[in-house]
Amino acid sequence: MAELRTLARPYAKAAFSAAREHDQLAEWSRVLTIAGQVTGNKDIRQLLANPELEEQKKADMILEVAEAGDSEQVRNFFSVLADNRRLALLPEISALFNTYRADLERTVDIEVTAAYELTDEQQQKLAQALSKKLERQVSLAASLDKSLIGGVIIRTGDLVIDASVRGKLTKLADALGS
Repeated sequence: MAELRTLARPYAKAAFSAAREHDQLAEWSRVLTIAGQVTGNKDIRQLLANPELEEQKKADMILEVAEAGDSEQVRNFFSVLADNRRLALLPEISALFNTYRADLERTVDIEVTAAYELTDEQQQKLAQALSKKLERQVSLAASLDKSLIGGVIIRTGDLVIDASVRGKLTKLADALGS
């Protein structure tokens, strides 16, 4: 995984620079996200691994699915990926690009898993608190997991805050076991 990210990083940085230079961050993000999802599919990965299919044809198919439009920069970027046989890196490139964009725009996506359904007011208060703590605009997605017993688990990137009863019981069991 780390190796793929290392290989993808220079491409993601180049894409991000081109998108910023041409003021097309949203368009590039949309195309790369779709391309990353498409190339992350098991069947598409097999197609990309087929040596009988020309690399440029593979890139053209991905661009068509991603509805890349007429952006010459995007097409050139995909041509470079095809020439270097790096189309399979698109899921990682997409993730890195979107991370760079979020850093620039000072936004963060946060997943909250709760033991009980959170009301809109609770979600709003949580988003405000996290926005203040992280000094970023927060986009919150809530889900339900009754196995938590109570409390919440908050995830964003590498940060995980486990404030669930299940998590606290696990810590207590570990402490008693040592």
